[in-house]
Amino acid sequence: MCRGNYCARVLRRMARLYIADRSLLPENPYGNWNETLLMNEDLCQELELYLQELGTNITAARVQEWLCREEVMFRHGITKKISLSTAQRYLKRMGFRWTLAPKGQYVDGHERADVVWERQNVFIPRIESVRGRMQLYDKDGNEVERNIGVGPEGKRVILWYHDESIFYAHDRRRRAWYHKDGPIKPYKKGEGYSLMVADFVSAEFGWLRGPVSGRSARRVFRPGKNRDGYFTNEDVVKQAEDAINILPEFGPDIEHIFIYDNATTHKKRAEDALSARHMPKSKPVPYKSGPRAGEMRPNFLVEKTFRDDSGQVIKKGMVPMTGAFHHGSPQSLYFTEGPDKGLFKGMETILKERGYDVSGKRAQCGNNFNCVPNVTDCCMRRILFNEPDFAGVKSLLETACESRGVQVLFLPKFHCELNPIEQCWGYAKRLYRLCPESSKEEDLERNTITSLDSIPIICIRRCVDHLFFNRALRYTDAYAKGLNGREAAYASRRYRGHRTIPTDYLKDFEQSGVLEKFKNLRRL
Repeated sequence: MCRGNYCARVLRRMARLYIADRSLLPENPYGNWNETLLMNEDLCQELELYLQELGTNITAARVQEWLCREEVMFRHGITKKISLSTAQRYLKRMGFRWTLAPKGQYVDGHERADVVWERQNVFIPRIESVRGRMQLYDKDGNEVERNIGVGPEGKRVILWYHDESIFYAHDRRRRAWYHKDGPIKPYKKGEGYSLMVADFVSAEFGWLRGPVSGRSARRVFRPGKNRDGYFTNEDVVKQAEDAINILPEFGPDIEHIFIYDNATTHKKRAEDALSARHMPKSKPVPYKSGPRAGEMRPNFLVEKTFRDDSGQVIKKGMVPMTGAFHHGSPQSLYFTEGPDKGLFKGMETILKERGYDVSGKRAQCGNNFNCVPNVTDCCMRRILFNEPDFAGVKSLLETACESRGVQVLFLPKFHCELNPIEQCWGYAKRLYRLCPESSKEEDLERNTITSLDSIPIICIRRCVDHLFFNRALRYTDAYAKGLNGREAAYASRRYRGHRTIPTDYLKDFEQSGVLEKFKNLRRL
């Protein structure tokens, strides 16, 4: 019966008493048990309100203390104080569990005004414009028959998602079945050696590999100051160029798009690119005091690296900043005639030439450029930042790829849920944690590469009950319909078998009771 020794002793005692006196039949105590306090609906509702006030600070001790208050006991007719273990049972019965907080998507900055604007006005429209030329897959990872490649510009579109991930030597699965009397195994301290992997992946072909040559653009290196260094912008551009050299092997009827996350390493601009970040407010003037009084202040110039045909650095020098345009015509940032010829004009003069009234405006807001959110004309630097020619400067990565005929698209900041390669990393690390533990770097690299290459193409399209790429497309479609991050996460889970969110999702939300909840959360 699996009831323990105490139950066996009671049954044995009752049986002996009955043998000695056949009139001593045990009575059924049903109906005389003590009822839990949670049977009182008024008390249960009041306790739920109290737990809502506590938020994430809920403990069994606080529940015990609340139920032992004189006013609560008097109001609900409680005659006996409860123990700590009883409070723990009450919490469990009400649906609470002592566990780690469940992790969702990161929300820091996710709904920031500038991030939402970039998501809704740049990324989403670009994906929507090519969705009709993308190959889609059903929930089982099979191709959905579609009429792809219609029209003069109707090449089939392949999205290549790029990202980096780090694997650690001591990262292993810790939960398993162990014998209760088994030996205690000492663990190595720290995470051990690390290995960084940077690669591209697509739903159609998986990891980027040449179908003919077998070449790969994957980068595997040991990050660290005293190891292989760090993954710089030059490494990112070189990897993109190697990937572009492989793309012709997939055929001429495919349009390739590289998608990167919104990291500063990826979006780095040329050293001499147009930028208002360090521009002075006015033209250079002599020092008024100090040991250099009367001496002219240095002119505003930018550093430029000169390279030969092979890409080797020849020298570095200071050159004037160029590339400014206003109303389609070039604008010189330096005086071209008169006694100030060759001197930088300053932001004040540049903005006046563009028709702005900047009288009384500061060069920038605070020492750290602390502008008021959603304000575009608070200071001179902010105004220039929002000018089309300044905002439209392309990164080195975009320039290198577009010169080779490949478009580059950056994910909005804080939107890792739109990058399906994140799930690929997770799948690979799950396989990696099953490998034998080792502190050797060669074992780390071998196990990492084996785990990455062990992901079947069908699992890149489909994993357990959700698709990596369909999941990203669901999020994209949810944002296109105006949902915020919290609502998009709910819709992606609710419609996990779909590539898009149904058009009548609002009716479904209302029927399920979550629409009113989302409206209340938006008001907070």
